[in-house]
Amino acid sequence: MITWRNLEEADFGLLGEWLENEHVKRWWNHETTPEAVARDFSPTIRGEEPNEDLLVSCDGVPVGLVQRCRLNDYAEDLAEFAAAVPVSDGAMIIDYLIGDPDRVGQGLGPRIIREVVASTWTDHPGCGEVLVAVSAANRPSWRALEKAGGTRIAEAEMTPDNPIDDRRHFVYRFARPA
Repeated sequence: MITWRNLEEADFGLLGEWLENEHVKRWWNHETTPEAVARDFSPTIRGEEPNEDLLVSCDGVPVGLVQRCRLNDYAEDLAEFAAAVPVSDGAMIIDYLIGDPDRVGQGLGPRIIREVVASTWTDHPGCGEVLVAVSAANRPSWRALEKAGGTRIAEAEMTPDNPIDDRRHFVYRFARPA
């Protein structure tokens, strides 16, 4: 069973370990010192950042992280998405990682994405769509989006999370069910 809760400071050690794993580090390009993890994730816990950091568990065991936020709360991201696709008011975006390398490639990513997107319709009634931009080079990630029911709606030039990547991204959309 997939469940999640808000990230807590007590989770920072585990999150730092996950961010160090090569399959995560390659795409997230995040500093992993305890100070950096606290600096970057504490504002959300304190309510100073308008996004959600969700610690995801499978059968009670933490396996990953999903970040979910309203696109309108992040002007630079909104501008990049809007340059590529029409963006509805209230659109949300997500980012995600499977932290445990032993859980990669087992279909867990699509399950998590599907369930978090489904909960978005209840958790955020004003949201009509969830958008996700993923580096075109990150095949496992965009395949997980497709398996979760996302529709590729564009190929766009966007700022990569990791500066070693080019700007080519695929944009996926999950529409609120009718």
